[in-house]
Amino acid sequence: MSKHQETICNANTFKALYQKYAKDLRRFLFFKTQDMDKAEDVLQDTFVKLWENCNKVDIEKVRSYLYTVASNTFLNVVKHEKVVRNYQENTSGQHSNESPEFIMIENEFMEKLEQTIEALPEKQKEVFLLSRIEKKTYKEIADQIGISVKAVEKRMHLALLVMREKIGDI
Repeated sequence: MSKHQETICNANTFKALYQKYAKDLRRFLFFKTQDMDKAEDVLQDTFVKLWENCNKVDIEKVRSYLYTVASNTFLNVVKHEKVVRNYQENTSGQHSNESPEFIMIENEFMEKLEQTIEALPEKQKEVFLLSRIEKKTYKEIADQIGISVKAVEKRMHLALLVMREKIGDI
């Protein structure tokens, strides 16, 4: 297995993987985003993440890894856009009702929330985002990523423990 893992870190192997998977992954992301620029950004982030973790990813599972990272990155983009949109909608007419201090605290909280989610271990973050952003059930998540419902529950529990530790009850 370590022999396979080392090969992804080889520039020629990495380039070959990019050439093999980028086109289909770009289509997959365009279908999700309906925006070629966003799809391209997520695609590039996905391959950067593969390169950063090249010694941890089994070459036999690289396709699954790429699609999982792409989906998670897409979910992060959607989540961020939703937060921004909600904030803009909620604050557009309320500036007179809310103090600048409240708006600053709210902004700090949202930033801390995003940073905490981003810092979660990959498996916990995946389950957390599928549950909280895509509103999937634990059973749906288990089926989608190929683990047991108990494993989903454990990952979610661990993610929530981290969230509570970093930002309090959510």
